[in-house]
Formats: sequence, C-alpha cells, structure tokens
Amino acid sequence: MKGFAMRSIGRIGWVEKERPVCGPLDAIVRPLAVAPCTSDVHTCWEGAIGERTDMILGHEACGEVVEVGALVKDFKPGDHVLIPAITPDWSSTETQSGYPMHSGGMLSGWKFSNFKDGVFGEYFHVNDADGNLALIPENVSPAEACMLSDMVPTGLHGVELAQVTFGDDVLVVGIGPVGLMAVAGANLHGAAHIIGVGSRPVCQEAARSYGATDLVNYRDGAIEDQVMSLTDGRGVDKVVIAGGDNDTFASAVKSVRPGGIIGNVNYLGDGEYVRIPRVEWGVGMGHITITGGLMPGGRLRMEKLARLVSLGKLNVSRLITHRFQGFEHVEEALWLMKDKPADLIKPVVVL
Repeated sequence: MKGFAMRSIGRIGWVEKERPVCGPLDAIVRPLAVAPCTSDVHTCWEGAIGERTDMILGHEACGEVVEVGALVKDFKPGDHVLIPAITPDWSSTETQSGYPMHSGGMLSGWKFSNFKDGVFGEYFHVNDADGNLALIPENVSPAEACMLSDMVPTGLHGVELAQVTFGDDVLVVGIGPVGLMAVAGANLHGAAHIIGVGSRPVCQEAARSYGATDLVNYRDGAIEDQVMSLTDGRGVDKVVIAGGDNDTFASAVKSVRPGGIIGNVNYLGDGEYVRIPRVEWGVGMGHITITGGLMPGGRLRMEKLARLVSLGKLNVSRLITHRFQGFEHVEEALWLMKDKPADLIKPVVVL
C-alpha cells in the first residue's frame, strides 16, 4: 500500500509499505477522510517526539472497516466508523487506574504516527476495535466525522481539565481548531464570560459563533493585561491553553484568580522547561491548579460527541475552511497546517 510519511526529521514523502496485519481484537480500516494536525508539524519539522524513519503520518481520520479480527464482536467489514486519535489498550492497568491515554506508559494511548504508522495510508490498523471504534451517524459527513477524531475531543477535554462550570469567566488561549472547540465546550458547560485569544480574523469570527463574548489579540499587548482590563482587574476563574508556547503558562497564571484552574491541551513541541511566575502563583501558595492532559479517546467518548453533532448541538463544519478530494492532496493539506495562511482553520481531505 501507499502512505504519506515522515522520512526523517524535516523530511516528508510518499512510501510503499505492506498492508497492516489484523490481530484478533483489531480492525483494518480504509480512510474515508483524513486531516493533518499541528501535531504532525511538531513531529515532522521540530522532532518533538524524536526521530522517526518512514513512519506514516496522521492521526485524524474516519473510515470504512475492511477487516476485523476473530474476537471483534460489534463491528464488521463495510461499517463506516469514527476513529479517535487516541486508541488506548482498554485492558491495561493504566486504563484501570483512570488514565487510558497513558495505557502502556506516558502518552502511549497515542499510537498513530507516534509508535506505529498513522492514518495517511491506503489502509491503517486500529487496536482493540470494540473499545476504540464508533459508528458514524447517517447524517454526519465524512469531513465532519474527521473533526471528531481529535479537534473536538481535545478541545472539550481542555474544558474538562479546567473544570469549567456554569457562570464561570473563562479564558481560552489559542483559537485554532482545538481552541475553538474549547470555546464551544465552555459555552456548552454554561460559562458566562468567554475570552478567546487569537490574531487571525477567520478564527476570531468562528470563536464568536461558538460563544466567545470577547476576543484578545496577543499582538496588541500582554494577554494578562487585556484580560484584567476586560474583567475589571479580577481575572478569570478558569483558563484553557490550546495554543502558544512554553511561556504561555506565565500569561495564564497572571490571568487567573486565586483558586483558579488552568487546563492545558497544547502540544509543547520544543524547549526544556515551562516557566511559572513565582509571585503571581502566590509564591507557590495561590491555590492555582495547573493541569495538562491528552484526551482519553475510546468508543464511548466518540459516540457521545457524535450525538452532539448528529442532533445539532455542535456544528463542526465551521472548522473546515479547506476541502480536498483525493488521496494525492494529503501533502498539500499538511503544508497548509505548517504554513497557516490567514484564511485557514482546518483542511480536510476526502477520499
């Protein structure tokens, strides 16, 4: 089969590989739609997870089942399925302790284009099919289903990490596709004042449509100064970090009230340390919680998120600004995510 791969750090290209082998609990899937992610950019061009040789890229897809293992009970060839970017091993001890995304070790629930070939191939392998696949509702398109693999669950997980609840003042740093879903998630959780941070007009417009009440452009000055101005000096209750860099945590700590919570779902692609301002953190005693997490993945979450889209509670089509038809456009879509032109939120390739 053919796949689009990371040849080495800084090098990408098409490769030929053997079709993956299906284990007894697993499935082989043919993609119906795929989407590149900024994580692919970090992996390829920044070497964020180290060297990888001829590893097929991609962790965002929906697809058609072409083969299932002998022990798979709930799926069959021909089923159109959602596939989460994170596919845990559901019998692991880490999963049993409540952290399926780390099944097998730190971040090991993230398998596609990390420990094994990803979804930018003519076929790809899904472990633990009954635990990780979910059927696509009939009224959800392949392009929309693709958004459910990573953008939606990651953004909403940021809201969960920050423990957003009704009436909260919430800051969402970064309003790319993940941050936009954090804005939408904060709105679904009943947040009152939702402040989005971003500079591109296309993202600002989308953020307002998802429930942002105010927008901050980091190019206009320090984020924390603008947040304090918008909140009459009080700061916000919760922060979701969905973009930025290692220094973004400093702005988050300076923007949140004592007792506030900061939830990070941003992939930190380089650097050695995250810097936390000592005084604003209450010299270590400000009851400001900082937590970061990889979204859990799995079938149940996919089914719940699919219901939000299917029943009209969440419109993910607003995320998709660039649509391609045909597998040969995967490379073009990936370069868009790297270059991030002004009119981009998310590209999708429908096969």
